[in-house]
Amino acid sequence: MASIPRVPQVRIPATYMRGGTSKGVFFRLQDLPERCRQPGPARDQLFQRVIGSPDPYAAQIDGMGGATSSTSKCVILSRSSRPGHDVDYLYGQVAIDKDFVDWSGNCGNLSTAAGAFAIHAGLIDPARVPQDGTCTVRIWQANIGKTIIAHVPVSGGQVQETGDFELDGVTFPAAEIVLEFIAPAEEGDDDGGAMFPTGKLVDELQVPGIGTLKATLINAGIPTVFVNAADIGRTGTELREAINGDAQALARFEAIRVAGALRMGLIKTPEEAATRQHTPKVAFVAPPRDHVAASGKTIAAGDVDLLVRALSMGKLHHAMMGTASVAIATAAAVPGTLVNLAAGGGERAAVPKSIVFGHPSGTLRVGAEARLVDGRWTVAKAQMSRSARILMEGWVRVPGDSF
Repeated sequence: MASIPRVPQVRIPATYMRGGTSKGVFFRLQDLPERCRQPGPARDQLFQRVIGSPDPYAAQIDGMGGATSSTSKCVILSRSSRPGHDVDYLYGQVAIDKDFVDWSGNCGNLSTAAGAFAIHAGLIDPARVPQDGTCTVRIWQANIGKTIIAHVPVSGGQVQETGDFELDGVTFPAAEIVLEFIAPAEEGDDDGGAMFPTGKLVDELQVPGIGTLKATLINAGIPTVFVNAADIGRTGTELREAINGDAQALARFEAIRVAGALRMGLIKTPEEAATRQHTPKVAFVAPPRDHVAASGKTIAAGDVDLLVRALSMGKLHHAMMGTASVAIATAAAVPGTLVNLAAGGGERAAVPKSIVFGHPSGTLRVGAEARLVDGRWTVAKAQMSRSARILMEGWVRVPGDSF
């Protein structure tokens, strides 16, 4: 019997970080194996092996992934040559049980960690990092061609990671990082064009097997399809277990997502949706009501402006995706959208026009500056607070013949 050639593992400098309610493996572009420094199969295969995918058991035991969409992620950062930016940030959403890495969108939660990692990894000019105070990191989000500004706290010349800022969906407090998403729905986006790709605040969306649903289709932060919870037999108070264990419910949400993607022009045929799992997101909204979050904490109707639940990579998210939070903030600021109507309708007085929404893990405050210009809605920026910290750093190891 012929012996099987034994290929040693290679080790690659990497940092395992939490950002917001997600976590992923972070790399500097210069540290990747040379053949993985460019987009292509080698890079995808490397990231899949790092995370432990594709895994028919959907457990990612043989990798760094955590078997959820929130924990199956890789990030690459490099110094930016783009004027007015410090770093380029590229994000890969690694499918858990399928042979696929989705590069079609951003991760808003890991955008927080991208700002902190840029400082940790020496990608920011040391002269711009204060001894104590706040370092402003100007990030070019390469997946979607957008600017993100991270205001990262610094103590003793290093990123401050500990603090008393609490984020529902994250067990322990940490230091607050403020994120600004600049022009997240700027005219001329590659994906879907204008903020409202169909030109309507509310569409009549034909969904095979379900019927016609009212939907707000928005491209801000990330392309998102919003529907009313009541229209699909939901309350907006659901926790993960109520959705993710119901195969029929998940299939209906995927049908809504596919119909929305087609209407937004993100795909040309339903079959293309299988190769674009990360975008668009699908979310359902409802007016406030008393309910209990996943932590057991009671959320009173008066604590929030509306309720939102969203799906990521085919499953209900345990909290809320950062990019979807941008979409929520933006849609809430535009009178007449389903999100705005669920929050009571009309214009909000404050600038940025902030709301507090309820999600499965608790609540989150977000804000957006939206305005009507020449008959079209635009948004200057959206803002939210998150936190980030390093969980582990050193080297990640993968078999040398895996990429």
